[in-house]
Amino acid sequence: MKRRDFIKTAAAATAGTAIAAPAIAQSAPEVKWRLTSSFPKSLDTLYGGAETFCKFVSEATDGKFQIQPFAAGEIVPGLQALDATQNGTVEMCQTALYYYWGKDPTFCFGAAVPFGLNARQQTAWFYHGGGNELMNEFMASYKVMGFPGGNTGTQMGGWFRKEIKTVADMQGLKMRIAGLAGAVMSKLGVVPQQVAGGDIYPSLEKGTIDAAEWVGPYDDEKLGFNKVAPFYYYPGWWEGGTTLHYLFSIEKFNALPKAYQAILKAACAQSFQDIPGRYDARNPAALKRLVQGGTQLRPFPNDVMEACYKASVETNNELSAKNATFKKIHDAHMAFRNDEYLWWQVAELGFDNFMIRQRAKGF
Repeated sequence: MKRRDFIKTAAAATAGTAIAAPAIAQSAPEVKWRLTSSFPKSLDTLYGGAETFCKFVSEATDGKFQIQPFAAGEIVPGLQALDATQNGTVEMCQTALYYYWGKDPTFCFGAAVPFGLNARQQTAWFYHGGGNELMNEFMASYKVMGFPGGNTGTQMGGWFRKEIKTVADMQGLKMRIAGLAGAVMSKLGVVPQQVAGGDIYPSLEKGTIDAAEWVGPYDDEKLGFNKVAPFYYYPGWWEGGTTLHYLFSIEKFNALPKAYQAILKAACAQSFQDIPGRYDARNPAALKRLVQGGTQLRPFPNDVMEACYKASVETNNELSAKNATFKKIHDAHMAFRNDEYLWWQVAELGFDNFMIRQRAKGF
């Protein structure tokens, strides 16, 4: 190649690079967000999921999109995560939507409702049953949108200072339980108490409350409830499969490049699988340790379960009568639930029942 032609070719290549570079920079801009979580750092299952989420986004964008997670209380209290996202204090949050029951009980369908769906069924409802679309339509008035980002599985029914043998034993019981479940329990004479996670142990120890629900063996063991309440009941019928959410400011999310939006959705989906996996891997050993340490494991008596179910139906009907949005999502949710359990009683229940019997025989 002649020197003159080489110079022309090199110049053209340089010019092309100069034009292309800004285009690449625009398609993958540097973005820095903050995430506030409703959970403390001590809960490596829940807050740890947020840390994994942020790492996923960073790695998928070669470090161009950085999200810094903050535990509950570091920016705002845990129960103000939605508000912080709504008012622009942060761009996003990790939370459980039933925390915002006080704003509108419809939020509960984004997390868990009494006698609702289990974890697998929640996945089906959100991704293939219209659940995510219904919840985002509802949350648009709060200037946020979101995607499922985890599930605890079916939770335990809580720690009790005294044994529950009949429905009568629930009368006057002061229990740390809130939201829709608290409204249902109150119909049985329970006195719902709002107690922050860090205050549950001393409240049980002093007798300020008689019982408390939290999550399950792994998380409950960390907080030491077995030392102050001997009876551990199951199942947590109000949380058959509690879904966690990542919420985003609609304005901030829509301002992102489409590729970044897709990465956030993928990170939510990854977290949605990661967090229940954490629980399923950790709960068995924790339950063994609790029982070996003297915890008395008890199922709720059937008459208590039946009474709670009846109270749940009554509560849902009362809320549906005065809240059209609640009724709309309730009806869709319950119709999906009814079909799911038609299927569940066949293969899933049949297989699980057989395997549990085999385990009892020692496999």
